[in-house]
Amino acid sequence: MKVLCVLLPHFPLQCEVQRQPALQTCPALVTYVAGSQRLVLDYSPELDGLQPGMTLQQAVSRHGDVQLMPADMQYYWHTFNRILDSLETKSPLVEGADLGSAYLGLDGLQSIYRSNAALVNAVKEAIPDTFTVQLGIAEGKFVAYLAALFSPLGEYRTLGDACSFLKDLSCDVLPVSLESRQKLRNFGLRTLGQVAVLPLGPFQSQFGPEGRRIWALARGQDNTPLYPRRSEEVIEESAMLLSVTVSLEAILVAVESLVLRVFSRDLKGKGVTSLVLWASIWGSGHWERSIKFKEPAMNTQKVLSRIKQVLENSPPPGPVEELGLKLTGLRPGTGRQRNLFSEVRTRDQLMDDIKQLEFRLGGPQVFRIKEVEPWSRIPERRQVLTPVQ
Repeated sequence: MKVLCVLLPHFPLQCEVQRQPALQTCPALVTYVAGSQRLVLDYSPELDGLQPGMTLQQAVSRHGDVQLMPADMQYYWHTFNRILDSLETKSPLVEGADLGSAYLGLDGLQSIYRSNAALVNAVKEAIPDTFTVQLGIAEGKFVAYLAALFSPLGEYRTLGDACSFLKDLSCDVLPVSLESRQKLRNFGLRTLGQVAVLPLGPFQSQFGPEGRRIWALARGQDNTPLYPRRSEEVIEESAMLLSVTVSLEAILVAVESLVLRVFSRDLKGKGVTSLVLWASIWGSGHWERSIKFKEPAMNTQKVLSRIKQVLENSPPPGPVEELGLKLTGLRPGTGRQRNLFSEVRTRDQLMDDIKQLEFRLGGPQVFRIKEVEPWSRIPERRQVLTPVQ
C-alpha cells in the first residue's frame, strides 16, 4: 500500500502564531494541565533540549525567558480538521492520525497525478501557507512517516529501498512501548539495522508478541491498514461568557442557549447520540467531556438533562470563560407512536413541561398528595407529597 505522510511540525504553536503573529519573534511554550502537573504540548523550534510531555518546571529550568501559552485543543483540532477536509479533495482515503500528522492512500491515483511532484504540489495547495509541512512517500505508514520526518521543510522524500534508509536510524523512532525501547537498549540494540539482521525466533522469544512488530518495522515491513475518516455531520456552537464564572447555574444557562441554537437548525428528523462539551478555563487551558446517549435525543430537554448530570458529577476545574458544544453523532430517531386519545397526548405534553421546569429550577416543583396511613391519629402521617413523575 503506497502512502503519503503529511507532517505539520509544531502544529499547536503554529496555530497560536496565526492568532498572535508576534509569537514568531519570541520563544514560547504551549502547555496543558494533566492532573496536578502542567506539561509541555509544544514549543518554539529554536528551544533545544525540550520535548512534548515534559513538565513545565523542567522546560523553564532550561529556558527561563519564554512566553507561556495555555493549550486551546478545541481550536487546534478545529483547524486540523479543516486541513483534513481539504486533503480529502486530493485523495478519498485520509487518516488524521494525530494532531498535525495525516496519511493519504495513493493507490489508484496514478491516473490523476502523473508524477509524485504533481501529487505533492496538489497536497501543498490544500494546506494553508502559514503552516510548514514535511512530506514522505513510501510503502506502508511507518516508512512514509520516517520519510516525512527526515525530509527538508517544505519538501518531500520518496523511499524505494527502505532497508538502506532505516539501517542507521535509532530504535527510538519505533512506535512501541517504553519498556520495549528500554529493553532494546539493555541488549545493546541502538539502530534498526542491528535489529533487522537478527533471526525472528530468538528475538521474539525475548520481546514477546511486540517482538514480531519491532522486527518487521526494522526491515521496513508495515502492513498496518489505513483508517480513513468517517464522513459524518458535525454541528458546533460556542459562546463567550460575559464574565468568568464557577457557578453551575450560570454555566447551565449558557449551555441551554447553545442547545437551543443547535435545535433551531434543521436537523432533518435526526437526534443526538453523542456530543462533546468543552470549556476554556481561565488560566488552566482546555476542559472537555464526551457525552453519549442510549437513544437519539430528539429534544432539548433530554440533552440538557444529560449535560446537567455530567456537570454535577464532573464540573469544570476552574472559572469558565468560554463554552462550546460539538455534536458528532446525529442519527434518525426511534419511532414512537403517539396515543390516539387527545387527553393522553395533552398529559404527555404537560409532563414534558414539568420536567423542563424542574431542570431550570434545579429540583421537583410539582407534587401530588398520596395517602400513606389514612387511619393514623397523627395528621402528618396520613398523607405525603410525592413529586409528579
